[in-house]
Parts: sequence; structure tokens; C-alpha cells
Amino acid sequence: MPAFAANLTMNYPELEFLERFDAAARDGFKGVEFLFPYAFDRQDLKARVAGNDLHVALFNAPPGNWEQGERGLAALPGREEEFQRTIGLALEYSQVLGNSRLHVMAGLRDHDIPYARQMETYLRNIEYSASQAKSLGLTIVLEAINTRNMPGYFVNYQEETKKVCDLIGADNVKIQFDLYHAQIMQGDLAVRLEALFESIGHIQAASVPDRHEPDEGEVNYPYLFALLDRAGYRGWIGCEYNPRASTSEGLGWLHPWRGVTAETP
Repeated sequence: MPAFAANLTMNYPELEFLERFDAAARDGFKGVEFLFPYAFDRQDLKARVAGNDLHVALFNAPPGNWEQGERGLAALPGREEEFQRTIGLALEYSQVLGNSRLHVMAGLRDHDIPYARQMETYLRNIEYSASQAKSLGLTIVLEAINTRNMPGYFVNYQEETKKVCDLIGADNVKIQFDLYHAQIMQGDLAVRLEALFESIGHIQAASVPDRHEPDEGEVNYPYLFALLDRAGYRGWIGCEYNPRASTSEGLGWLHPWRGVTAETP
């Protein structure tokens, strides 16, 4: 049965970030995910997680200077030492928070640099991340992001991400299959999920085109959730959406799966 993790970066925007853990637990979530925890003390976060009997499903490694428009460092030649430092920081948080997935963002395509050089840098950096994460039992996940929400992102298609996973060949490098991004860029979601299933390490969902609760729009989410259940997916599905009103009021769609915990890390 699908297990859903509240995305505390996007869900409960009416609350301060640390208060969102309490709200998610009250609403029946057993898992949470978020983009970047680094503005908060690790022990404060751990207390919120433990105090609400929550599991941290995933967060992102530091992306560079987000405010200046950077969207990851992994595919940026010349930033390798900085990248390695960010992975070190992310792993320090993982050791405390106990997440099993770490999303490493590629960054933007730089058209002044040959594509092949950026890809070579990306592969080396992801390989480094995987080697550093392995001793913690941590899986590195890679996400293809649509060109509407993040123009210029280095990886846009699920099959590109699968190719990177295959080229690296590490058992702890997987796809972060965001159904919202995939529908915008490619569609054919059921076929893609089945084709890539063995390489998927994390899933996220939101309505298309508006990125609200997964109970409206052009994607038949009950069908896809049932498909994932039949296929044996036992990980988390992150609720990376902007609620239409208050998050709690919009959780009618969650009722069949409220309180479910992922069976696999």
C-alpha cells in the first residue's frame, strides 16, 4: 500500500517550518521530506522527527547559491571541491536524521561549456556521492526536472537519469521519479514507471498542470498508485505540491492511505 510523505517545504506554508512536523503527524503522515534542512540545527530537527514518530524520507544536498539562481553543483566543472564539502554537510545531517535517500541536484546547463564536459563532471560527482553515502546505507537519488518550472536544468528526462545510474553502476544510485515533472516533459507515465521500476528509489506526486493535491488535473493518480502497489513499490511517495488552501483541508485524497509507513528504506 502506498506510503505518503508530507513535503514540509511546500506543504503547510501557513506554519513556521519546525511547526510543520507536528502538523504532518496530526494529519496522519508517518513520513516527511523537505528540500534543504541546513538553516536549522540538526538536533532540533531530530527532536521534531522523534517527538512525532516520523520518518525522514528524503532531503536535498546543498544546491550552491539558491538565492542567486543556482540549482545544484554536480554538473558544474570547477566546483568539485565545493561540491564535496556540500556532500559532507549533507551526510552529517543524514547521520542525525536517519533518511535513506539524498537527492543530489545536477545544476543548470552552461552553454559556454561542452555538454560532454558537464556530463563527465556530473558522473564523477555522483560517483563520489555514492561512495561517501554507502557506509551510511544511504541511496543517492537523481531527478529529471521539467523545463517549465526550472528552465535550463541539466537533466529533463527520466531516461537520461536512468542512463546516468547505469553508467555509474552503483547499487545506491537510483531515480527520483517525480510524476509531475515526468508528465509535463513526457507523459506515458504508467509505461515509464513499469519500464524503469527497478531503478526507481523515490517517487513524488502533484497534480498537472497546477501542482496542487493529486486529486485533480490530467493525471489519474489512483490508477498510478494502484499500479505501484501491484508492482511492489514499498518506498515513500513525496507530496511535493502546493496546497490549494490549507494543507489539512485538502487531504481528503489521502484517506485510504492515512497512517501508512513505507516498508522498505
